[in-house]
Amino acid sequence: MASNATERFRTRAAAHGLQIVMSEFPAGTRTAADAAEAIGCDVAQIVKSLVFVADRAPVLCLTSGANRVDEAKLAMALGTSRVAKADADQVRAATGYAIGGTPPFGHDTTITTVCDRDLTGFEEVWAAAGTPDTVFPLSPSVLLAITTALVADISA
Repeated sequence: MASNATERFRTRAAAHGLQIVMSEFPAGTRTAADAAEAIGCDVAQIVKSLVFVADRAPVLCLTSGANRVDEAKLAMALGTSRVAKADADQVRAATGYAIGGTPPFGHDTTITTVCDRDLTGFEEVWAAAGTPDTVFPLSPSVLLAITTALVADISA
């Protein structure tokens, strides 16, 4: 049964003309490794949607599941002096979703988005669909078109 978060995300995806096909994994896909194992894909194909704060504004980083965000590189890409990882309350306030289930778009507020260049090398990537146990596939080109993300080298 779909949760309110997945239905909200499905509706917001449809507003972008995207009919997503969600997969649900009751054991959870909270981490990139969990998601890759459940889906049967490479961990690098998992889109981690991580929220940071730069100059008091939220920033969403779409990062390959195989990578960690280098905060100095992210700050440089954003043209700011410093960024810090957002806490759970800041993530929910900025996106409307909980950590572990944050989708790459369809948020409650408009949020600046930066995409890890490594995600663009795949034909298909997988992202959270509003909850820690739902994911959906899409191409990096669709991901970038919907999010209007800045593509940058932000991995450690």
